[in-house]
Amino acid sequence: MTGNILKVISPGPISTIQDLGRSGYQRFGVSVSGAADRYALRLGNLLVGNDQRGAAIEVTLGGAEFEFSTRTTFAITGADLSPSLNGAPIPMWQTVEADTGDRLSLSAPASADAGLRTYVNVSGSIDTPSVLGSRSTHIGARLGGIDGGALKVDDEIPLGPVTNPVQAGRRVPGHLLPHYSGEITARVVPGPQDDYFDANAIETFYTSSYTVTEKSDRMGCRLDGPEVRAVDDAHDIISDGVVTGAIQIPGDAKPIVLLADRQTTGGYAKIGVIASVDLALVAQAAPGARIHFESITADEAAHLARQRMASLRDMTFEEAPPVIENQYLYEVRIDGYDYQVDLTSGARQGQSTAVVNGIEYAIEVDPGE
Repeated sequence: MTGNILKVISPGPISTIQDLGRSGYQRFGVSVSGAADRYALRLGNLLVGNDQRGAAIEVTLGGAEFEFSTRTTFAITGADLSPSLNGAPIPMWQTVEADTGDRLSLSAPASADAGLRTYVNVSGSIDTPSVLGSRSTHIGARLGGIDGGALKVDDEIPLGPVTNPVQAGRRVPGHLLPHYSGEITARVVPGPQDDYFDANAIETFYTSSYTVTEKSDRMGCRLDGPEVRAVDDAHDIISDGVVTGAIQIPGDAKPIVLLADRQTTGGYAKIGVIASVDLALVAQAAPGARIHFESITADEAAHLARQRMASLRDMTFEEAPPVIENQYLYEVRIDGYDYQVDLTSGARQGQSTAVVNGIEYAIEVDPGE
């Protein structure tokens, strides 16, 4: 293959090409697919100057390596899988420039709360053939991506032309960064078959903690925990359409949250549907993570979704500060958000100050760091 490409040196456990999915074909039995973490994909595309619907590489659990064929601006969003370029660590949620022959590596989750799935977003977007209006890979149906399958060693991924060039050093504002965690509260709109469950079952569902199991995949997040029994154990229904985020309760009474590669119809009662703004947190939950459910109304979920889309539409990117000799970067958490602040070498002992979003904060610096 000629032209601008990204070569797969190692795909890791599973890496696929994904965009926002293949909508409009469920009536023919074609799954939507697309990025498991749509928010991270949207942010990554906007960061590198693409349409937010553009395709990227979804890497699960790390162990992946790619080689650039030419100078390329890219960004890594989603799970922190310890990204590095030619062995040197690179920042998440920020544009980086790679040169010809440079190698990008994604090793392993940086922590238990780092998430599962990373997105490699490149300026110009991934330019594999579109199938039914999407480049997303659905392995089971052999659609999209490269020959409908997961990426393999020596695959050459074509990159599209850059129409909106951006500079290295653009980064997502701290207040827009998602906070993946091993303890998740997911907001749920009840229904459409919540009437299949009595008051005790409903209370169990909303007051219990459920653990993500190793049987989870892109099709569904399988949970273990207290049983949610349907009345008379009538978990089966006449199959009807399902949506991403629907929570099925099959015969074993253990919830399954349907994700990107979900089927188009299902025959199990659905106790609720996860609000779209929280779905990425579930999709990024590693085995062992714990999920709590909280009931909200459809209007509340719609309001949250509108707020999320408005934040993407009105977003202004930050510029990373230049690297200065004797400058020290510290990660701090203020009001629940992570920020990177710069402290000079003269402030490495005792107390210093940092200005974040126009507010000056006192910071205690550990002289042993």
